[in-house]
Amino acid sequence: MIGCQANPAATTKATSMELSKKQKAVALIESLETGAQEPAGYINPEKYIQHNLAVEDGLAGFGKVLANAPEDGFKAEVIRAFEDENYVFLHVKYDFFGPKAAFDIFRFEEGKIVEHWDNLSEITAPNPSGRTQFDGATEITDLDKTAANKALVRAFVNDVLKNGETNKITDYINPEKYIQHNSQIADGLDGLGAALEYFAENGLVLEYDKTHLVLGEGNFVLTVSEGKFGQGDHVAYYDLFRVEAGKIVEHWDVIQSIPPRTEWQNENGKF
Repeated sequence: MIGCQANPAATTKATSMELSKKQKAVALIESLETGAQEPAGYINPEKYIQHNLAVEDGLAGFGKVLANAPEDGFKAEVIRAFEDENYVFLHVKYDFFGPKAAFDIFRFEEGKIVEHWDNLSEITAPNPSGRTQFDGATEITDLDKTAANKALVRAFVNDVLKNGETNKITDYINPEKYIQHNSQIADGLDGLGAALEYFAENGLVLEYDKTHLVLGEGNFVLTVSEGKFGQGDHVAYYDLFRVEAGKIVEHWDVIQSIPPRTEWQNENGKF
């Protein structure tokens, strides 16, 4: 109303209370670059369980990360953001002690962030099909199909990636349209098949042993799995899939090695 001056503190508080969980998580990540102080208040100061094994537990651990920022600061761009009940998962482009592709997951209780997981890898050149780790579809659709899409992706990871039932691959992936953002793999089932053949011929390992988490919003589903990769390294697989008309049509991923326990900065584990 003209002639009335709002109370800035009250306005800020009201705006904060109206933010969705997704907005809070995005704001927290963006604060790494902007230096904004308010988003740290979205973390529960009494309970913040940290699964990044290079970071100490609790809000104090998050504070130490900020305190150790390089002179030119961090860069953080949220490419995709999704919300699944009490979880928010983000696809992020960082310059965080070097350029990184990442997924971040936050769990909320009573509007506050109480737990965090992530997976980070170096940013690489475009793959054989010219795709990057970040480009591709971003629009969230088919909200009414979230549960069905999560079930489809969970079954794909279990049957094909974990149990090696490659004869079922077209039950899950659209054979006419499969857009691949993995740095080393070309589009289509031919690209995926060539990669699997290369691994087999060179004695390399691509094993999914356990899926710890499946999160989704509409046509996007993220799986968090544990397994072995390359020379047998113990890794975390974060795979983001886009589903269209009941088939997987697009895939992004981040694979990160899990350090030996002697190097962990917290005792919460990667998963």
